Amino acid sequence: MWASSITAYFHYLGFMLAFASLTVEFFNLKQEMTLDEAKRVAFADAAYGIAGLTILVTGVLRVLYFGKGTDYYLNNPFFYAKMGLFILVSLFSLYPTFTFIFWFKDFQKDQIPQLEIAKFNILARLIKGELLGFALLPLLAATMARMSGWS
Repeated sequence: MWASSITAYFHYLGFMLAFASLTVEFFNLKQEMTLDEAKRVAFADAAYGIAGLTILVTGVLRVLYFGKGTDYYLNNPFFYAKMGLFILVSLFSLYPTFTFIFWFKDFQKDQIPQLEIAKFNILARLIKGELLGFALLPLLAATMARMSGWS
């Protein structure tokens, strides 16, 4: 019982950290950033990666060991919608993450990373897409829990 509760807790905590990290990225990413804002964006993205990994690992543990059983999840179409959305959001995060990793070279020199308008627009759209996806994931989870008899 404790393992199930702890796993669920870290699953929800990961989700909250991911959403908070994306919010920090959203409000700090600007075409003309200060060095502190750029660092905040990059470090928030690192926290987002840790949160995403936490969500993934605890999600797998819940499906296999500590949740309602694999039959419950694998026979629910909303589970697949939720997983598809999680994968889509994860794919959206790749471009920003690689961009922010390259910024660390500038940080070592105490320089502000250069961000062209086209790249800024792509990053802003992807982060908005990630936030939208994370806002929809709880809806799919709630629907999954209430429509468990569907198959």
